[in-house]
Amino acid sequence: MEKIDRYDRYKPVIGLEIHVQLSTKTKAFCDCNADVFELEPNTSICPVCTGQPGALPVPSLEMFELGVRLGLALNCKINKYSRFDRKNYFYPDLPKGYQITQFFFPLAEHGYLEVNGKRIRITRIHLEEDAGKLLHAGDNITESEHSLVDMNRCGIPLAEIVTEPDIESPEQARIFMEKLRSILRYLGVSTGDMEKGAMRCDANISVVDKLTGKQSNKVEVKNMNSFKFVEKALEYEYERIIDLMEKGEEVQRETRGWDLNTKSTVSMRSKEEAHDYRYFPEPDIPPVLLSDEFIDKIKSTLVELPDERLKRFVEEYKLNSNDAWVLVEDKEVGDFYEEVVGKVNEPKEVANWFLTELFRLYGEYGKDKIHVTTETFDEIIGLIKEGTISRNMAKEVFQEAALNGDSPRKIVEERGLKQVDDVGLIEEIAKKVIESNPKQVETFKAGKEGLFGFFVGQVMKELKGKGNPKTVNEVLNRLLRG
Repeated sequence: MEKIDRYDRYKPVIGLEIHVQLSTKTKAFCDCNADVFELEPNTSICPVCTGQPGALPVPSLEMFELGVRLGLALNCKINKYSRFDRKNYFYPDLPKGYQITQFFFPLAEHGYLEVNGKRIRITRIHLEEDAGKLLHAGDNITESEHSLVDMNRCGIPLAEIVTEPDIESPEQARIFMEKLRSILRYLGVSTGDMEKGAMRCDANISVVDKLTGKQSNKVEVKNMNSFKFVEKALEYEYERIIDLMEKGEEVQRETRGWDLNTKSTVSMRSKEEAHDYRYFPEPDIPPVLLSDEFIDKIKSTLVELPDERLKRFVEEYKLNSNDAWVLVEDKEVGDFYEEVVGKVNEPKEVANWFLTELFRLYGEYGKDKIHVTTETFDEIIGLIKEGTISRNMAKEVFQEAALNGDSPRKIVEERGLKQVDDVGLIEEIAKKVIESNPKQVETFKAGKEGLFGFFVGQVMKELKGKGNPKTVNEVLNRLLRG
């Protein structure tokens, strides 16, 4: 019997639960400021979000507007009737002893998001409030003598996106998350910054043995605060589950956390079931009824989303899909690219400058340190086309312009960088180079064509890099081969 590779034999089955912080001005059920990331602890709180007796929650209209916008963008059915429920559990950062969420009647259902041609179904999107945050005094909770509670995040509006277990690899899970963040930013629904807690992901993974048909128990993985760690944690868990299955051991149904230090998952607790939370309808908030007019108005404000823009960039600007995706993934970059193309009308040339020089400078110096405009690109591309500077010199000028905010033409003028195109001068220098290197000339004429680059380099050196490469090549060709 032919041996089956373990990765062909064992198929991962992955579903995601993603919490997205909605970019509302206020919290979900009170008027406290919702932008709390850098605030001093417990400075954006009130009786409602801290669960004081007698304080009544009032749902935010903006939370529903953003939630509907997200649901429409993810191809969901928007439920005109939705309702809040109480999810009961006790933890120090949950002052009420319950979380207000939507369990029985969510805002949106039955959507999907396509990832590289694979349709990942979305079970539901529901609205809920966030809990607070525990701050431990030691390096970890076991070393802490005490813990502090910051209630600023209590009541922050979240949209939880729950997928079907359609994801077939850790890599696909990462790509799904990256694509979702891009959509969130295009919509203005959320920043999607995982490092700031604006997007958090829990993953459920089980493994199917295709040879026997047996499927392992499902394991939940938490504490993944970057796209890379989502992929790494799921890769680790996939391998761990396969090892257990091959030993004939049962995979425990549990919640595990990703440990960044050990690059492994660790057991946290047994997996909760829905009945453990004793859900029941929220008595202080009546059901929410959305009108067709409300939903249609939001639908009319939807912008062109990344997939649509990608398709247009490929068709209209003749870019390949990989380059186009890099340009459309970030809405600001895509907008700026289109602005530059509108002025320069050289889509492929502009794309090349974005993908190489502009992104290189973003990576080296940070986006906020780079000062380029449509004029910067217009001038730099114009200088190359005119033959005023070489392409290599243009890269140097572009960097200086981007860092200082100066005009490329001004830099070329002030630094005397204009390309030398004087045939007589270039010929004079080329003859001197040839006379000074008789051995290289003899070797070249004997058939070592690669030496031609040596002569070009020597002439350019004499011209301090300002020689027109085309003219230099033409002159040397005539003198060496003529």
